[in-house]
Amino acid sequence: MAPPKLKQGVVLSYPYLWHWQANQGETEGRKDRPVCLALPLQKNGVTHLFLLAITGTAPRPEQTTIPIPEIEKHRGGLRDWKEGWVVLDECNYDIAEYSFYLDASQAALGRFSEAFTARIKSALRAAIESQSLTRIDRTAD
Repeated sequence: MAPPKLKQGVVLSYPYLWHWQANQGETEGRKDRPVCLALPLQKNGVTHLFLLAITGTAPRPEQTTIPIPEIEKHRGGLRDWKEGWVVLDECNYDIAEYSFYLDASQAALGRFSEAFTARIKSALRAAIESQSLTRIDRTAD
């Protein structure tokens, strides 16, 4: 089981590396941004993390996103956001115990409800099954 702070649906601050940035040869996220921990998987004593970006910018037509309802913005610690979306067509993959990017001492911004997290996970599974999910590996040094 993932460490208590790293449960599915938790919203954390993380230097997310967008797919377009990685394609340009960048290796570092430009700024910390809220991310949703969609899938923390415990395997061989380490916690594998699948982190989905959260954005306040309206999605492009080709992006797969899920809008964040008002109550979920409050639960996720995004109270000041006018609008928000969880991006579902790309994710950052990291390993908690070896991460250069995850600050293990940080407090979570919030946590989405189980029901909303289930919607995110269902949409993420669909993206994985359709092979439309781009995974950016953050474990390389």
